[in-house]
Amino acid sequence: MHVKLSTRSRYGMRALLDIALQSSNEPVRLKEIAGRQDVSLSYLEHIVGPLIAGGVLRSTRGPGGGVSLLRRPEDIPLGEVMRLLEGSLSTTDCVRHPDVCQRSASCATRTLWTEMAEAMDSVLRTKTLADLMHQGDADVPGACAPDAMRPFRGPVPGPGGATKERERSAI
Repeated sequence: MHVKLSTRSRYGMRALLDIALQSSNEPVRLKEIAGRQDVSLSYLEHIVGPLIAGGVLRSTRGPGGGVSLLRRPEDIPLGEVMRLLEGSLSTTDCVRHPDVCQRSASCATRTLWTEMAEAMDSVLRTKTLADLMHQGDADVPGACAPDAMRPFRGPVPGPGGATKERERSAI
């Protein structure tokens, strides 16, 4: 099964982690983050907008300016970040708005989609940015950079488990 988050939320989470991993809470220039995360500066500017408007990041203008956390990492739930970046975390439209589908009342699969959305929400509600900072090698400088996520060649699983030799991206 493959449930895919948008690049906006994946890059946004990496950028937020990058900011949090700086040794001080001094503003970090978006250009530096874009370079470390291999994201275009214009796309990163687009991503951080909702995080600033939502009270997760602070923007400081002028010399020495950039973005910094507005709250402590342990006070930033990942669910809040994902909602700011994605909007809704529902797996399908009918989970939040049953009236969008005429079959919602009798749909055998709607319960499954609802349970999946609730499970995802439960994980994101209980995890914070601080939790992410302490996973794996996240506290090692550059660990959240995409070096290990560059395209590679090799066997890629296909339908039914068959593999095919091709290039793919791990991002």
